[in-house]
Amino acid sequence: MSKLIMMRHGQSEWNRLNLFTGWVDIPLSVKGIDEAVQAGKAIAEIPIDVIFVSSLIRAQTTAMIAMGQHRGGKTPRILHPNDDRLSPWENIYSKQTESMCIPVVVSWELNERMYGELQGMNKQETMDRFGKDQVQIWRRSFDIAPPEGESLAMTAARALPYFHARIVPHLQSGKNVLISAHGNSLRAIIMYLKGLSKEEVVNLELPTGQPLFYKYEEGRFVEECITT
Repeated sequence: MSKLIMMRHGQSEWNRLNLFTGWVDIPLSVKGIDEAVQAGKAIAEIPIDVIFVSSLIRAQTTAMIAMGQHRGGKTPRILHPNDDRLSPWENIYSKQTESMCIPVVVSWELNERMYGELQGMNKQETMDRFGKDQVQIWRRSFDIAPPEGESLAMTAARALPYFHARIVPHLQSGKNVLISAHGNSLRAIIMYLKGLSKEEVVNLELPTGQPLFYKYEEGRFVEECITT
């Protein structure tokens, strides 16, 4: 049996300002940093074998801060397989040291939904400009995208194949996996794990900085409630 831990990043500065963020690379707020610390305390006793993060700094920072609370004694090590300069030069030449590292895989497929022409706009400003009903359709429909942006269906079309191809094999081999990503990329994965309809998934709310736990056994995912 292995465990899958998923968490939406802590509050970002643009979450705090009520702005559409999407793929704009915005850091955590002070509250988001604290949320990451608390998330770390919630997972501190669970062994972590591999970490997956999006390519956006708010997800990466959340994972690193959370792992700073971990009691496993290992160090997260961010991998750079696609960097022609860094990849050949980041080798570790001590097997003992390498065994004390947790690989961290960065993937754009886990990025937030791209909000197109809404990115950087205040959500109230957007409703004033386009109308509350239209904005609600863009935010809470499964397959309708904002102008030049992605729908949740489009986000799922990149996140789910990556999940099956790159993450599930680690679970199948008995490893515990941590994913630090975003509300919509995680919605897409949870839609699959829980068998949610497209009507149900758009109403799924994921608080910032709160881990979700699943056990994986014999090809099945079962949600767990872990108290701290």
